[in-house]
Parts: sequence; C-alpha cells; structure tokens
Amino acid sequence: MSRGDMAKPLLGHRSMEGDPSTTPAAGRTIGVLGSGDFARSLAIRLVCSGFKVVVGSRNPKRKASLFPSAAEVTFQAEAVKKTDVIFVAVFREHYSTLCDLADVLAGKILVDVSNNTEINYHKESNAEYLASLFPACTVVKGFNVLSAWTLQSGARDGNKQVLLCSNNQEAKRTVAEIAQVMGFTPVDMGCMSSACEIENIPLRLLPAWKIPILLSLGLFLCFFTYNLIRQVIHPYIREQKNKLYKIPIEVVNTTLPCVAYVMLSLVYLPGVVAACSQLYYGTKYRRFPDWLDQWLQHRKQIGLLSFFCAALHAVYSFCLPMRRSHRYQLIEMAVKQAVEKKMNIWVEEEVWRMEIYISVGIIALGLLSLLAITSLPSIANSLNWREFSFIQSTLGFIALVISTLHTLTYGWSRAFDENQYKFYLPPTYTLTLLVPCTVIIAKVIFSLPCIQHRLLRIRRGWEKGRYVKFVLPGATGEFSSGETSSNV
Repeated sequence: MSRGDMAKPLLGHRSMEGDPSTTPAAGRTIGVLGSGDFARSLAIRLVCSGFKVVVGSRNPKRKASLFPSAAEVTFQAEAVKKTDVIFVAVFREHYSTLCDLADVLAGKILVDVSNNTEINYHKESNAEYLASLFPACTVVKGFNVLSAWTLQSGARDGNKQVLLCSNNQEAKRTVAEIAQVMGFTPVDMGCMSSACEIENIPLRLLPAWKIPILLSLGLFLCFFTYNLIRQVIHPYIREQKNKLYKIPIEVVNTTLPCVAYVMLSLVYLPGVVAACSQLYYGTKYRRFPDWLDQWLQHRKQIGLLSFFCAALHAVYSFCLPMRRSHRYQLIEMAVKQAVEKKMNIWVEEEVWRMEIYISVGIIALGLLSLLAITSLPSIANSLNWREFSFIQSTLGFIALVISTLHTLTYGWSRAFDENQYKFYLPPTYTLTLLVPCTVIIAKVIFSLPCIQHRLLRIRRGWEKGRYVKFVLPGATGEFSSGETSSNV
C-alpha cells in the first residue's frame, strides 16, 4: 500500500509517518510468539507485507498448518534466536511461561499486543508487567487496537492507526517501520505510562455515545408515557374503551417524531447558549462550563440519533395502513357513512393539511439524511470547511425550521380544540415546539445586524473592558477596546 493512500491520524498525538528515521526495512525477520487467532492474522499480514516470519509455538507440528506456508513455525526458543523484534501474542496470564526464555530474549524488542477483559482490571498495564518480567528487553506497546480481521484484510477495511508507546525511542521507531510497511499509520503515544490508556481503548463501548443515547432514551420514555396516558389510559377511563392495541405501533409512532424533533433542536441549542454567554461576558476567552462543553462535543451523536428516530418514524408511518385495526376502522367508517347516506365526505381543508404535512415531512427527512451522510468522516474529508459548515449549520437550521412546519401542519387548529386536552394535558406536539421555537427565535435575534456584528467581533478577539494602546504619528493615544478603539 502506497504512503499516499494512508489516511491521516484521527487522534491528537504525533504521527510517526512523516519521520525520516522510520524508513521501512523490507525483508526483515520478525518473530511471533503465540498461535492464537491474532498471532495467525499477524503472521499473515507480515508475510503479505514482505517480512520473513518465524512463529514460536509450544506445539509447532500441530500448529504449522494454521499459518501461511511462507512462515516458519518452530519452537519458541528457536524462533527467539532468529530475530531481534518479537511480537508477544499471548495472554497476560501466560507471560510467566516465557520466563525460561529470559536469557535468549535479553536485548531484544518485545511488542506487547495484548488486551484486558475489563478496563483498569490490573494496577499496572500488561506492557509494564511484561517489562518487569524481562528487564533486559525493550518493550513496546502496540497493535492492540487492531482486530484480527483488520490485520488479515489490511488497512483498507479497518482503522489504519497503530498506537505505540515505549520508554525507548529507537525501539519505537523500529516498530513504527514495521507498521508502515504493513500499511498502517503509526501514532506516537509517548512513554510506557501511556500503555494503560492504549489498552483501555478497545474495551470502551461507544464512549462518545453514552450521554446522547441516555438522553434519547430518557426523552423516549417521557413522551411514550405521556402519549400512553392520552391515547390509551384516557379512553379506557373515560369511555371504557380498550385501546391497548395502539401501543406497539401508534403510540410508538407518535413518540418517535417527538424525540427526533427535540433531539434536532438540542443540536443547535448549545450554540445559542454559547453565543449568549459570549455576548454576556463580552469575550470568547472565558471557558464554558463543563456541561456546556460536553454538550457541544456530543452534537454529532445527538444529530445522528435524531435522524435515526426520524427514519423509524417514516417507516412506522408507511406501515400504518397495513395494520389490521386500520382496515377494521375503514370498513366501520364506510358502513357508518352508508347508513347515514353520506355520499360526499371530502374535506378540502383536511386534504390540504395532510398533503402539506407529508410533503414537508419528506423534505425534512431528506435534509436530515444529508446532514447524517456528511457527518461521516469519509464524506466530511472531501469537503472544505466552508462547505461542511454550510451543510451542518445553515442546512441544519433549515431542517429545523422545516421540521417545525411539519409539526405545525400536523397540529393545524387542533391546539384550540378543547377535546384535544385529555386529562387537561395539551397535545404532545405542542410540548415539542418549546425547545425548537426557542432556538429559532434566538437564531433570528442573533441575525439582527447590531447583535450579529457584536458577536462576530467577539469571536474575532474583541473583549469588553480591555484597554489597548495605539501609537499614532506624533502622539500616543490609549483607548478602550470598545467602540472608540474599533473606530480608530
């Protein structure tokens, strides 16, 4: 794989790809201790990358058929003697079985690729434990964030980053050479104290999604309970009608758009709060509260969950006419109209309302789809900053406005119908309008020239109450950084 095909690292650490000292050493002999799935995948990738591979196993005859024919499978002691760089692909609890090889391993580079079963399960990292068992060796932590599938398929189908850390810079550069030849991007994570952090990375389950998922689940439960009271419990108590059949589809379908709509507004609400904070304090250098900072960082996940709920709402709505209960209701309505001899039931207002409601909803879903697609790294990397900002900010706000129109056309004039206030509870859609309308009104206010100009100046470095000295020809003037200094 060519160097130009390698993606840039996603982490904020120094990449070793551009280091001139990491020139690949083709044809080097690499040792692998272990015969598990990861060891086999590692051997396959090393062989495909042009390395000579020697695999050390306690049962070489039985394990030889599992490895590529180009790899030499022998006893562990023999494998260690033939190379200076050895991948230790065994579990932590089996490190002690290698102690008999301590003399042969002296002076060699050991690459620890192991992981734990739980985060911070041991007081010290596996790499530090391995280094304590073999003090005469140089240990490098790396390759543990890659899966066996990624190793076999190459960097094209998986994460290209290989996180490395070690107390020996030369050994780290040597392992970085190997990673580059294999088609991966080595990322220098520092000294051995970073090993614990690297080992915890594969064990974290969607760390950036925890808060957004809990938020969406909380909103879903709140709206689901509210709709359950209005659509099922109310008719059962007031009219003795059993409408439990509405729970699986109709109540859920009423809840999903509420969650999607509110979640979409929560993507843009923290920006409004941040702008209010900057206007109030007159500076952009004041640190936001931790909760607001976390909120801003989770906007992408919140937006994707909003799209997910909106997509489910579209599917549920498409399936509504397929329900058996809906067919019964249509037949019942037709029979009732026939008995009452009603020949024309066309209601012009309702027809237009539903036509506009569905049309606007389709447009809103299309814009949400565009926002979701452009949030993918592969698509976002093909856009410049202005294009990305226009789609995510401008089109995102338009999607929020159109979603508001979708909600208003759904409600139409029913907000003024007293029969809609069951148990004196307002219709659900009226509750969902609170946060989005707040965001829309705030955005409109911020677009006013006087406020927009002040906010733009703050974001360009202007600060309220700061004094700046200006040296003019023939005189020295001291002005405030407010309007006077700006005019100067």
